[in-house]
Amino acid sequence: METRWTPAAIMRTMLPILLVLTAIELASGFVLDTFEGTLLRYPSLLVLVPVTIGMAGNLGSVLAARLSTVLHLGLLSFEPDDEYLLGNAVATVALALTLFPLVGGGAWLAQRVVGGTALGLGTVVVVALASGAVLAFLAVAVTLVATYGAYRFGLDPDDVVIPVVTNVCDVLGVVVLFLVVGLVV
Repeated sequence: METRWTPAAIMRTMLPILLVLTAIELASGFVLDTFEGTLLRYPSLLVLVPVTIGMAGNLGSVLAARLSTVLHLGLLSFEPDDEYLLGNAVATVALALTLFPLVGGGAWLAQRVVGGTALGLGTVVVVALASGAVLAFLAVAVTLVATYGAYRFGLDPDDVVIPVVTNVCDVLGVVVLFLVVGLVV
């Protein structure tokens, strides 16, 4: 992979990507706006929104950084049985399954401290866990696709993959959270 560190090369590579990602972030805002009534009715969920979005992006970013490193070392094959690919994907999902229940409990506790809750602890934890599990699998899929796409197009995954993953996970975080809320609450 050839390294082109000129400002013009960076602008040619990143400007189109950033413009598309800006449109994707706008979509996230529109989705969030459609659920304003639900968020006002259940303030615990309002606390979950930024944390869920941030955690999904963080999980994808960590995975993207790890895959980018393995790719630069020439160890990533993008085969279904690739140990680096599988190990990092499983670690990402396991981390999500560990952290999201804590996030749900923390959101419930924060809302309880500042003004009571409309949802029980179990409900908020189930919403956080289910959202986190789905988002972990989606973050893995988005990260794999973005990393492979960067590789195929000869782009540096260090430059491209993390912005793509975090922005797409922002939108997915909002959508998944409210789909889970619709099923659970």
